[in-house]
Amino acid sequence: MLCSLSLYKAIKKKYPESHITLAASKTNYTIPFFEINPYINRVLIYDKSSTKTILNFYKQLCDRKYQYGFVPSTIKISRTSHIINFLSSAKIRVGVNSVDGIKNKSAFLLNLKDDFNWKNKHQLVRNLEIARLAGFDLADDDMNEIKFSFTDEEVSFAKNFLLENFKDNSKKIIAFHPGAGKKENTYPTDKFILLIKMIYKKYGNHILITSGWTDDLIINKIKSKLDKDKIQFTVAKNLPVKKLGAILSMIDLYITNDTGTMHIAGFSGAKMISLFGPTNPYEWAPRNKNSFFIKSQTEKIEDISVEEIFHLIENVIEFK
Repeated sequence: MLCSLSLYKAIKKKYPESHITLAASKTNYTIPFFEINPYINRVLIYDKSSTKTILNFYKQLCDRKYQYGFVPSTIKISRTSHIINFLSSAKIRVGVNSVDGIKNKSAFLLNLKDDFNWKNKHQLVRNLEIARLAGFDLADDDMNEIKFSFTDEEVSFAKNFLLENFKDNSKKIIAFHPGAGKKENTYPTDKFILLIKMIYKKYGNHILITSGWTDDLIINKIKSKLDKDKIQFTVAKNLPVKKLGAILSMIDLYITNDTGTMHIAGFSGAKMISLFGPTNPYEWAPRNKNSFFIKSQTEKIEDISVEEIFHLIENVIEFK
């Protein structure tokens, strides 16, 4: 969702008083929509579990008139999304006619569409190109300013968290996110443990491990190994998005899998290294100047060597 902010910002730039409704699928976890996306005004959850929930969704969808309806299709082409957009009765329905030569079979439900070639284009750029199709645009400076802004309370929380957990401020704070929502995006836990130990041996750094709802097995395995070697560390588990972002913006380096937390770090301006297996870093990696990535040459994340990551870490830390 963070990588679609360019679309929403472009709309609000042209029409600051516009009201934006986001239609989203039901998930088995809570998404802090308004914390992630400051440009939306309302979220409608499409729950297809029963006829009643579907009818309730469409009742809410049709309770107002829309001038524009967007189906970006920057990740995949969804027939359901096109149907929802069409049933919204939006006057101008914007989307793709084709992507990289693949025809959109639902394009007949759109009345403003074009063919897009998106190979190696970042998601932020793809979403902006959809916005441009409807006459919305952002300058380069506007794109560069798409990032989190933290409240005084969030900054204070982050500072206190770091002071309480890492009292020796002469040591670097290096953080790791060893989990991911998809198995194919998850660097092997044993290799993560080896990497953490190698870094700690060289730098004697503080260790912060960030954790999400589904990462308990991985975190417990790492905890067991580090406890055995008497290596101290702190786990930040399930923190609110912007509080976590504020923390990551203040540490020395963040090593993460290709997952949601990577985007939080990127939009927080954190210095970071992200690890990519099958996904394309030119499409997904954070674009800020502090962001570096390693892409597996075999498309398998487990084939990235610990030594390759460690060498990049040395360069990032020592040759700023």
